[in-house]
Amino acid sequence: MTDPSAQIARVKPPALRRGDKVGIVAPASNIKRDLLEQGCATLRSLGYEPFYFDSILEQDLYFAGSAKRRARELEEMFGRDDVKAIICARGGYGANYLLTELNPAKIAGHPKIFVGYSDITTLLTCFTEAARFVTFHGPMVTKDFALADGVDLVSWEAATTGIAIWEITSTADSGVVGLVDGMGEGILYGGCLSLLVASMGTPHEIRTDGTILFFEDVNAKPFQVDRMLMQLRLAGKLRAVRGIVFGEMLDCVQSGQQEYTLQEVVLRIVGGLGVPVAYGLRSGHVTRKNITLPIGVRASLHVNGADVQLKILEAATSPA
Repeated sequence: MTDPSAQIARVKPPALRRGDKVGIVAPASNIKRDLLEQGCATLRSLGYEPFYFDSILEQDLYFAGSAKRRARELEEMFGRDDVKAIICARGGYGANYLLTELNPAKIAGHPKIFVGYSDITTLLTCFTEAARFVTFHGPMVTKDFALADGVDLVSWEAATTGIAIWEITSTADSGVVGLVDGMGEGILYGGCLSLLVASMGTPHEIRTDGTILFFEDVNAKPFQVDRMLMQLRLAGKLRAVRGIVFGEMLDCVQSGQQEYTLQEVVLRIVGGLGVPVAYGLRSGHVTRKNITLPIGVRASLHVNGADVQLKILEAATSPA
């Protein structure tokens, strides 16, 4: 029988260095110029050269311009030799429109660091599976980089510069706690829970066998989180996972007076899978210091009571 964790190795994009030009794209909802400039100022302070096309500010209903504009912007950023990484401006909604607009050859032929979360989960998992390169669930320009304390720089550096082995633990400033004891090793994979569930039944359906699965979301009521996890369980998507890590799950409450916790809710579905489960890792929709997670690399999860260790077991990028 084939080991589900023995997946085809993904291409690692070149590492990011100080002085590199980073392309900024808006594949989903429209953005505000002032937040874009605030995020660019932070990127410059970190030693990068931000670059974007003026069309990034276009609007079409709640989108950042037409699907065709957004797809062409993304393809051109991947194709430009001077752009060394691509960071999304924001999520929102609309990345799914690009799945039928993008030319796969223009993406797969130019693997680069590609960073985002929320609605961008659609593109992260698509590029990880279809284009077969490592992607990055992490801070965005008009959200986290635009805030004074919005980016966890330790994980950003480790993930984007090619650190071979690094970890996030419950004793670090991560917010993560243990829910179910155990040890597991697999491919780190996942993103925004509602977007992962939305892939079901499409050509871009998520592949979870042999993974350390990361889930996060925002403003989803506990019964909605329950329903989405149950859908994944009934579809067999939790059957062969090696571990599960939940994010901060920002504002995922029914009311301030509810007599149960979201941890209790999720444990009803994932607590009996026989794999380690952790909760509270700050990546994606977070209150502060957004942690960068490389999607598509080997990782291990060790939970022992309150102690949690999520260890990245290989570099996410290749030498620049």
